[in-house]
Amino acid sequence: MPRYDEALRKYYDDSALDYEKMYARREPSWRRELEALAEAMTRAMADHRVLEVACGTGFWTEIVAEVARYVVAIDSSEKMLAIAKKRKTRCNNVEYFHGDAYALAEVSGVFDAGLANFWFSHVPKSRIDGFLNALHNRLEKPAVVFMSDNVYVRGIGGQLIDKPRIEDTFKLRERADGSQYEVLKNYYNCDSLRRLLVHRTSDLEVREGKYFWWVRYSVT
Repeated sequence: MPRYDEALRKYYDDSALDYEKMYARREPSWRRELEALAEAMTRAMADHRVLEVACGTGFWTEIVAEVARYVVAIDSSEKMLAIAKKRKTRCNNVEYFHGDAYALAEVSGVFDAGLANFWFSHVPKSRIDGFLNALHNRLEKPAVVFMSDNVYVRGIGGQLIDKPRIEDTFKLRERADGSQYEVLKNYYNCDSLRRLLVHRTSDLEVREGKYFWWVRYSVT
């Protein structure tokens, strides 16, 4: 496993029990954006066979399962998946698997939708094409893809770190026990997302708020 991948997996293993606190901020604007993101996601994923990449604790899986035909959700963190599998969902159309976001050919199933929430920022820029191509290759065409992630806001999520001669950026994150983690974290805006994705689809929708961005596009 590449060094950055191992560091990321360890961070999420160690943070699994506290992970969903990130969704519990009390600012009304934060909550409104989160609700708008969820609405856009469910609209895009409705009645689809969904492959969810980096599902974490299943927070988004539980929401999308309400509208999807079924969901196969993967994550590389066993501890995150353990929490996801314990969720009390009203639907029985979800399967969780321990899997690698860069090895999607190993995931069983037939899909016509791809979902990746709060994962794209962790993909090294040198691996973006490989990740997207692998995801699109797993989808029956026509298909739809929905992704979302954080907008950079100073003071949220730790100190942003730039490194000489490295195109990726990193966040220094500290847990309540004082342990620190350097996590690969790239930030995007509407313009940079369009440049990355516009050549892959003729049906690209990009939204950028104060805290989150999300994209929806078709793959044909």
